[in-house]
Amino acid sequence: MQAVAKPWLKSYPAGVAHEIDVPRDASLVDLLEQSFRKFANRDAACCMDQRIKCRTIDDMSSALGAWLQTKGFAKGTRIALMMPNLPQYMVAIAAVLRAGYTVVNVNPLYTARELEYQLADSGAEAIIVLENFAKTLEDVIDKTPVRHVVIASMGDMLGFWKGQLVNFVVRHVRKLVPPFSLPLDEGRTVTRFNMAVADGTRMSLRRADVGPDDVAFLQYTGGTTGVSKGATLLHRNVVANIIQSEEWFRPMLDKLGDKQITAVCALPLYHIFALTACYLFGARRGMMNILIPNPRDIPNFIKALRSHRIHMFPAVNTLFNALANEPDFGRIDFSELVISNGGGMAVQQATAAKWLKITGCPVIEGYGLSETSPAATVNRPDLTEFSGTIGLPLPSTDISIRDDDGREVSMGEPGEICIRGPQVMAGYWNRPDETAKCMTADGFFKSGDVGVMDERGYFRIVDRKKDMILVSGFNVYPNELEQVINLHPGVLECAAIGVADANSGEAVKLFVVRKDPALAEEDLSKYCKENFTAYKRPKYIEFRDDLPKSNVGKILRRELRG
Repeated sequence: MQAVAKPWLKSYPAGVAHEIDVPRDASLVDLLEQSFRKFANRDAACCMDQRIKCRTIDDMSSALGAWLQTKGFAKGTRIALMMPNLPQYMVAIAAVLRAGYTVVNVNPLYTARELEYQLADSGAEAIIVLENFAKTLEDVIDKTPVRHVVIASMGDMLGFWKGQLVNFVVRHVRKLVPPFSLPLDEGRTVTRFNMAVADGTRMSLRRADVGPDDVAFLQYTGGTTGVSKGATLLHRNVVANIIQSEEWFRPMLDKLGDKQITAVCALPLYHIFALTACYLFGARRGMMNILIPNPRDIPNFIKALRSHRIHMFPAVNTLFNALANEPDFGRIDFSELVISNGGGMAVQQATAAKWLKITGCPVIEGYGLSETSPAATVNRPDLTEFSGTIGLPLPSTDISIRDDDGREVSMGEPGEICIRGPQVMAGYWNRPDETAKCMTADGFFKSGDVGVMDERGYFRIVDRKKDMILVSGFNVYPNELEQVINLHPGVLECAAIGVADANSGEAVKLFVVRKDPALAEEDLSKYCKENFTAYKRPKYIEFRDDLPKSNVGKILRRELRG
């Protein structure tokens, strides 16, 4: 394996190891079960003011895992999870892993088309879904391999009376649960979440033979072709990233001593950032996560934080900004906040300055991808102000800046950020061709992002090699949009680009050449709403007579960007 110069090591905080030791038999099952035993009496989560003990997550996940095992799934079977941030999600993740299966995280706001693709591509044989989104599943289930469905409701883990009240309001007052009817033919089963758990309590969870090289998660991400791909994260990949993060933030965590860490989990658990930073890192540290099911509801979000002393606050720039501009946010007690970790998209300096002024805690920006479990670089946790960089490589992580021919560029010169470390995925699910394109012969993952390294070993993003659009930390791929929008009978051709947006970092702008002269912006907006989840939908639509093209007919997005 080719050696890499590591100028960043001289910039490491005192006491942080350069390398980590990942146990040879490491698995997330061991990590979770050790945590459940060690922190049994601690609160693992607080959701809608209801606290849930680690012991409860342990017992319920064991029962649900035992219930899943009765369905005859083979080891490694993919189980899809489609929920917002609820304690049921934490139970489901632990249950699937402990039973020896693979978690396929699904965005609950997906359209039917998007859901169908992910379920079919992953080969998921079961899904645990919140009832609010069961109608979407109904629309596509016959086109997928799914044979077993578990339906959760918002109030399942909020206690009997509060749970009943929450479910009544969600179903009948706010009308957030569209009517659905899932077919039971061809051996398909549909079971309520609490019933599956109750049935599982009368069974015994068989200890699954899960090792470091077994697949823990399929995290779906896009690609330059616009085809969504499942990043195959092994147990050892995710365990390594947890240990790397723990080592990196140790100086700040040590300040808290034996005090339980309270973290804000507003980023969705189906996203790799929150999955690792909040749930799994939190399990290892015995943290309590304040679960925020709907972070867009800023007043109720702030209300949920008022009764807590917060120590850790992971977020993306848009969330930092929305909260920092809300007057009531400044009334929260931030006296014990020691880590505000930003990722998913670039943190803007103006936002970081507002956040620091209100909370007294600087935003520590990092960088990573679904393919790296996710963290690859993070700024020093003892920074006192915003750095404008993505920081230093984590322990046991090598980063090389390379040109298009795979050669390392000179310091300060831009090139593609290439990452090597124990957190790098095994490859893309069932796509060896795509895996070969993104991995180098010496074991580096080619990120598709262009960056530079300075003499101190700090990295900075300067551009994106891909045409990807980053909306509030979520990847949007122009080819996917164009392929679907071009199917509209009124569209001759189209192109999508990202444009700067004060709220979401970037927004989608669509350029369209009409086939039908009567095609209106409202028609396309409605079509996009039916086919794309909210963050993928074009915010701006511009009609043109033609689109700029190369001499071989390829649409030139760079000219549309101006």
